[in-house]
Amino acid sequence: MPEPEDPLAGFNFMVKIDGKIAGYFTEVSGLGSESEIIEHKVVAPDGKSGIVQKIPGRLKWGDITLKRGITKEMDVWTWRKLVEQGKVGDARANGSIFMLNEAYEPVAEWDFVRAWPSKVSGPSINAGSSAVGIEEMVLVHEGITRVS
Repeated sequence: MPEPEDPLAGFNFMVKIDGKIAGYFTEVSGLGSESEIIEHKVVAPDGKSGIVQKIPGRLKWGDITLKRGITKEMDVWTWRKLVEQGKVGDARANGSIFMLNEAYEPVAEWDFVRAWPSKVSGPSINAGSSAVGIEEMVLVHEGITRVS
């Protein structure tokens, strides 16, 4: 029997989005898809209730949430501004998310299409705390694929 592989450990995430953003994020969530469930009641030939058959319905993708320590970079806010101005067509972009190992080498990749930022938020500020301020961006998109 072959030795089992160790699970991949994500130390950082690199994001590239059609020239709108290229940077590192410390937290990413929402990488996946799901199908709606349609329940179909099957009637037996004798007219009695049979089984409930479950079949896949519409495919949908979750929103991608990206978090990073806030910096002087304005890329996230500039991109969101296009949506605020009603220029969603200009804001739509394809992109990739790379999970990096401790040597900053890509170990997994997800590609998504026609994304735009539905939400951007800055840090919760507390003068009594020495924690890093976290910037968050939520992307909606029309499909995601794990490439590697």
